[in-house]
Amino acid sequence: MWSYIYITVFLIGAGLSFFLTPLAGRIARRFNVISIPSERSVHKYPMPLLGGLAIYLSLLITIVAGMLIVKMGIVPPFLQEYIPGIISRLQQLTGILVGGAVVVTFGVVDDVRTLRAKQKLFLQIIASIIIFATGIRLSFTNTLTSFFLTIFWLILMMNTFNLMDNMDGLSGGVAFISASILFVFALMMEQLFVATILAVFLGTIAGFLKHNFPPAKIFMGECGSAFLGYFLGSTVILLTFYKYDKHQTFLPLFAPLVVFSVLFFDTLSVIWIRRKRRLPIFQADRNHLSHRLVDLGMTNKQAVLFIYLLALCTGIGALLLGSLNIFGGTIILLQVFIILTIVGILEMAGRNRERNTNGKKGMD
Repeated sequence: MWSYIYITVFLIGAGLSFFLTPLAGRIARRFNVISIPSERSVHKYPMPLLGGLAIYLSLLITIVAGMLIVKMGIVPPFLQEYIPGIISRLQQLTGILVGGAVVVTFGVVDDVRTLRAKQKLFLQIIASIIIFATGIRLSFTNTLTSFFLTIFWLILMMNTFNLMDNMDGLSGGVAFISASILFVFALMMEQLFVATILAVFLGTIAGFLKHNFPPAKIFMGECGSAFLGYFLGSTVILLTFYKYDKHQTFLPLFAPLVVFSVLFFDTLSVIWIRRKRRLPIFQADRNHLSHRLVDLGMTNKQAVLFIYLLALCTGIGALLLGSLNIFGGTIILLQVFIILTIVGILEMAGRNRERNTNGKKGMD
């Protein structure tokens, strides 16, 4: 019966997002919240931002409506026994929505007037503290360690998704794939609450992608990319990856790193390239994985689809970590490393070939 709940909230979130995204685009054009093409841009025409506002509002409306329905007791009979458990999680859910409002608000401000890196970091810390204060935190015996690691994790997720948002449909598509894997993981772990809010999130992303998939009609902006990372980072903390039984290995704890491995690969490779070229780490450029794939000869759409498949290929192995022994789980982790290494080698070979070709042309 829970499958009907998942389908219902998915469709509601998707429908709201589908209709609110064009409205957000009109608001962006009305107030000139527009991304103007530059040398490092992929798009050729001015593009409205604020798509992330539609994603957040769709999620907010769907979840708040669900919360009100539960509080009023207007639920199907089979859900009655779950009401106490759902109500016990409302504080955490409220924390996610309130923190999300902070993230989206500073994202909108950044889209309008461009905040400095230190200002964005400060606001990201505020949103992360809200999450920690509601009890959504990485579990450690030391509260101080738990605090700093939780804040670090959420900031990392917000910034990696922001960095990934550099091509039509890319950040949203990767978020959809990652959230789908986490949704299946939640079903496997019988975490119905987490699975339900992930179903809502998946719907809002699906509705937005209808307008953002290449060629995009609207961008999600900072308010969208930061929110994707914030929400998924919070969900990962809520989601239990480890079962406390004698046959369980510690490897499921690596599941989030596997699910988001492509994101981290993109972030680390960009930082490495910028450091190697002695460029500022926070300076925007065309050194992201998607740009490098285009430089190898792919079209923008091919590069986006390639990264989709790469994210699915590496992330899906996380679903097996809970059912394998240490040897089998290590094979999964090794496989992810090998796949990303192959991508890196292919990139290097492509760059060397291009360099040699340009050298021969110079000699001629």
